[in-house]
Amino acid sequence: VPAAWQRPYLNVFKHFRVEEWKRSAREGDVATLTVPGGHGWGGGGGCGRAALTPLSLRQDPRLKGTVYRIRGAGPTSSYLQLPRTGTQSLGLLGGHLYLLFKPLPRKHFVVHLDVTTEEGQVVRVSFSSLFREFRSTATWLQFPFVCGGTAGVSGRGRLGAAPAEARWTCLALDLRAILSLYLSRRYSHLKSVRLCANLLVKNIFTSDLLFDPGVTFAEARHADPTGRGAAPMPREMAFPVPKGQRWHDLYDYIRYGHTRRGSGTCRGSGTSCSSGEAGWVLEDPIQQMSQPVTLTKAVRDRLSLVQQITSPKAVSAPWRG
Repeated sequence: VPAAWQRPYLNVFKHFRVEEWKRSAREGDVATLTVPGGHGWGGGGGCGRAALTPLSLRQDPRLKGTVYRIRGAGPTSSYLQLPRTGTQSLGLLGGHLYLLFKPLPRKHFVVHLDVTTEEGQVVRVSFSSLFREFRSTATWLQFPFVCGGTAGVSGRGRLGAAPAEARWTCLALDLRAILSLYLSRRYSHLKSVRLCANLLVKNIFTSDLLFDPGVTFAEARHADPTGRGAAPMPREMAFPVPKGQRWHDLYDYIRYGHTRRGSGTCRGSGTSCSSGEAGWVLEDPIQQMSQPVTLTKAVRDRLSLVQQITSPKAVSAPWRG
């Protein structure tokens, strides 16, 4: 059970004061961007605080605060790392990790998470648009990241570099379920995080709770009166939504390895939420919400691809390469 200071969730960047760079590290072109409000980001450079100028990125509502831009010729050339050195550990016990980010258009990116099992084994969990297929060893899980885009613009989700219409995304990872499903290991804590080019990153949160940005308090109580189902996204974690619009019309919510609390089993790998012309959709409606679930063909294509490349059956195949 996470300590009191980690409950109900932990704002990782705020707690470790990333902007001071005393308990975090950076390499290459990592810029701290201040967003006073506007539509899109750009300009600035180097490792300092940079001003932002609008870009022709559609459907970016006002996102105030600090955004970290990590860019480079290749994903290994620039990165933001927590904690500062490899000998240290974050020691974060929350089994759900939430990464709020946006891939830079027409670029690749990599995210590395080092997690420690109850047996003391360190396992690296990586997500990248560079990966063409799921691969695994006893100490490394590599998940291809399927980039989406603005509904009606990019059509099918696809492997490879992020499209020009890539949106702000909440990547929700159930680290306990991922280790259990793919390696039959029990999760202990999050050791470290390395965010590699090319990304815009808003924040990272950890929690033992499953948060869903499309769920209201009323829907959560109706779906599961015991309070053990998906909870509404806290305001501090949620991207802003202009009046009269819906979260899932503006952003992507991608969920990996979700488990039903108490079941000890994963309800399907690569479980994803994405947006489509019909509003918010679910690949696998784990939480039975009262509202109807509708899948457009483009969304079904994308989610089918996610299922295919993250099938746990791939674990039994040898890693050649």
